Amino acid sequence: MGQGSRETARRAIIRRLVVSKAVRREEKPWGFELIWAETELYVGKLLHVRAGEALSVQYHERKDETLHLLKGSMVLRMGDSLETFGPVTFEPGDSVRMRPGVIHQMEAVTDCEVLEVSTPHLDDLVRLSDRYGRASGSSPSWPGGE
Repeated sequence: MGQGSRETARRAIIRRLVVSKAVRREEKPWGFELIWAETELYVGKLLHVRAGEALSVQYHERKDETLHLLKGSMVLRMGDSLETFGPVTFEPGDSVRMRPGVIHQMEAVTDCEVLEVSTPHLDDLVRLSDRYGRASGSSPSWPGGE
């Protein structure tokens, strides 16, 4: 096999291995998501959360995700129920797994970059409270609700 044929075969293999969907950026009221991998088995995102902004108080019915703080400082609120929902300081290098049903919220103290890897259930989101008016199940008695 000649050099040109080997290079052509190598490129064909690489094309089959590369994730086919293009990277996309989705603007959010708290910053943006950069979806860098999306397959039938997993999704990879980079979340940029601006200082002072917060994501919804939320949980997922099927989505299983792991978060890793790359940059910044945030307060991560989480719990299995209303009774256990509470804050934890999240610093660069910290990681946490959010199994389905875990109530959680991220609030950036400084500008933050969060790496998220999850199952591909992107539309699986139940919002309990949201400062931007996007709540799907908001309760006035929800702790930290605005």
